[in-house]
Amino acid sequence: MPTMNMIQALNDAHKVMMRRDDDIVVFGEDIGFFGGVFRVTEGLQKEFGKARTFDAPISEGGIVATAVGMAAYGIKPVIEIQFADYIYPGYDQIVSEVAKMRYRTAGEWTMPMVIRTPYGGGIFGGQTHSQSPESLFTHIAGLKVVVPSTPYDAKGLLIAAIEDPDPVVFFEPKRIYNGPFDGHHDRPVTPWSKHPASDVPEGHYTVPLGKAAVVREGNELTVLAYGTMVHVALAAVQDQGLDAEVIDLRTLVPLDIETIEKSVEKTGRCLIAQEAPRTSGFAAELSALAQERCFYHLEAPVERVTGWDTPYPHAYEWAYFPGPKRMKKALEKVMAD
Repeated sequence: MPTMNMIQALNDAHKVMMRRDDDIVVFGEDIGFFGGVFRVTEGLQKEFGKARTFDAPISEGGIVATAVGMAAYGIKPVIEIQFADYIYPGYDQIVSEVAKMRYRTAGEWTMPMVIRTPYGGGIFGGQTHSQSPESLFTHIAGLKVVVPSTPYDAKGLLIAAIEDPDPVVFFEPKRIYNGPFDGHHDRPVTPWSKHPASDVPEGHYTVPLGKAAVVREGNELTVLAYGTMVHVALAAVQDQGLDAEVIDLRTLVPLDIETIEKSVEKTGRCLIAQEAPRTSGFAAELSALAQERCFYHLEAPVERVTGWDTPYPHAYEWAYFPGPKRMKKALEKVMAD
């Protein structure tokens, strides 16, 4: 079985699906000849031609609007927004058209499209290349929201997203494109080739949308995370020597609430980790759900460790990023209560 990093796994998912279905087209800024700023679409134009893989103008609203028209006609567009920070010009189209089409046509039309976009910090991108806007999309009925944390999941989830008849916003944590990240920025980068989830099967397979993964079993505490923070959480509970259960949500909408409930009822404690700012982040929704559904099992208040309510600061990247020190403090608090 070949070993892949997340970029290679996502690229392979594109190729697998484009070979199976001639209706799939891929476009975005610099994704054709150049292969994308992170090379996720490298080689697609060469194999599938300019009619199916092409560069778009620097107009996120135009990219999304074009995809809406294509999807309405039965084409299956997979579009790339170069950085999640630049998805906002297309937000009106996503909210008003993409998310509403099935409802407004009483199910006559679907929107079989995927919006891929790299998100999050950890690469010194500053305030305009490091944002985590996932909660803006989980709030909109009609959208599915996916965040992989490993190459294996990235390929399987992207294939599942492309096959889904409804629109999927697919956030790719760019800090872990080339390897898992435990939050210790001053340590050497670990390549994906040393991680078991880098064994990516050839050909077609799917990871179902709406199904979380228990990536570490435990009995003392439940940690909910997604994207880069899955790896930070795993490292933190190991450093603390806790018998913690770590759940990788993988799909924020639809959410696997059954797996969360089962775990929190078992452990009685819950910590939620997100890189996005604290206020109104998806961790707040998870905290409310855990409180509502598992109240009589909780032995301590639900805790959150998050980014700050500020723009992502270039000079103080690692003060903003919810890394090992903040994780340690949050773990100590939830276990002490």
